[in-house]
Amino acid sequence: MEEKRNIYEETGLSREELFSFVDHSALESEKITAPRYSYWKSVFRVFFRKKVNIVILIIFAIILAFTYIYPLFVHYDPMANIMDATAKHLLPSQAIKRFGFSIHWILGAGASGQSTFDAVWFGSRISITMAFIVAVINMTIGVLVGAVWGFSKKVDVVMTQVYNVIGNVPYILFISVMVLIMSASFWTMVFALTVTGWIAIAYFIRTQVIIIRDREYNLASRCLGTPITRIATRNILPFMTSVIVTLVATEIPSYISYEVFLSYIGMGMSDMSLGRLIYQAENAMLTPGWQFEFWSPVVVASIITTVLYVVGQNLGDASDPRTHM
Repeated sequence: MEEKRNIYEETGLSREELFSFVDHSALESEKITAPRYSYWKSVFRVFFRKKVNIVILIIFAIILAFTYIYPLFVHYDPMANIMDATAKHLLPSQAIKRFGFSIHWILGAGASGQSTFDAVWFGSRISITMAFIVAVINMTIGVLVGAVWGFSKKVDVVMTQVYNVIGNVPYILFISVMVLIMSASFWTMVFALTVTGWIAIAYFIRTQVIIIRDREYNLASRCLGTPITRIATRNILPFMTSVIVTLVATEIPSYISYEVFLSYIGMGMSDMSLGRLIYQAENAMLTPGWQFEFWSPVVVASIITTVLYVVGQNLGDASDPRTHM
């Protein structure tokens, strides 16, 4: 009793304040005390866990900065030095000696005396913009059509025949014919790459949908009368986020490669894209001392496609929920 009295005196609290009954709540006892799960927060946590991804992302940011921001502050005139014979076909050291040290001349000068460095980034803006636009169109149509294609048997019968016909036509041949028929412009290339480019994507998505469409939760949704389109957009596509991101990672660099290849063989855009720059510098590759003029846009195009692919692939891996454990 003396000990209890000392506790009351030390704390200054009454017995009712020190000792009270705790109510039992069945609802509260069933709550799980676990941290809330955020999908995209987990995606970026896994992505940035690898230091190499940070380095690649920095390179990607630098590429985008030079592609879209740098041209805004630079006046590029490819014909500015065309009348000056001493300004043409210069190596970086020769261009710096001729014009003075500047970032514009670190890749030398081209056939018209233009800055190769500026030409490469102005051309990259056209090529990358085209690739992004084509990817958005093809992925949007391909994913939506593929989701319905995988669920509807009626759509499957029709689309399978369409795919068997169009899918057996070489893609690069179809693009070449479209560019030859129409004017060789930016939007012609976009149209040629999208008019049938979405079909292969839709077929791939259809295959993935078939794999997971008969799982228990989807069968339950169908038994409850849920529309196929709702099941596809709510149950299937979110589950395939990592697959779609990985597919985008392969599609964007491939569109840049198509544009560069067609321009290199003289069938690409009339705009001064990366492929057009490589095509115009083709003769420089065979001339001693001029090869740097050809390899500069080739190397930049290779770096851009590689970085885009690696960033997309690693982001696709991080988008897989199985890596979030």
